[in-house]
Amino acid sequence: QVQLVESGGGLVQAGGSLRLSCAASGPTFSIYTMGWFRQAPGKEREFVTAISWSGGSTYYADSVKGRFTISRDNAKNTVYLQMNSLKPEDTAVYYCASSEMGVGPGGYDYWGQGTQVTVSS
Repeated sequence: QVQLVESGGGLVQAGGSLRLSCAASGPTFSIYTMGWFRQAPGKEREFVTAISWSGGSTYYADSVKGRFTISRDNAKNTVYLQMNSLKPEDTAVYYCASSEMGVGPGGYDYWGQGTQVTVSS
């Protein structure tokens, strides 16, 4: 079973940057597709981005394309989300998740507890 712990959230002004991290436990981290999702107050959880097990393939929601970058370090069992040019509408709880399926918005089995990102205008 994979356990995921997010960190790096916080309060930032619009236009600023944050880097989220997701540390995974378990010896098979490198075989999983990893994804980031977010949920804003009163809204459904939405897909943000995902990365393949090798890091060679990524997939982004249109709302973050060009501003967010996902990466991973399999030696450290960690996936990252670099968020630049943040907007107030990026405010949400951000979750990382793991999947045994290919890169995309579906098929995630394990989830972290989330980290809050708040972007002030």
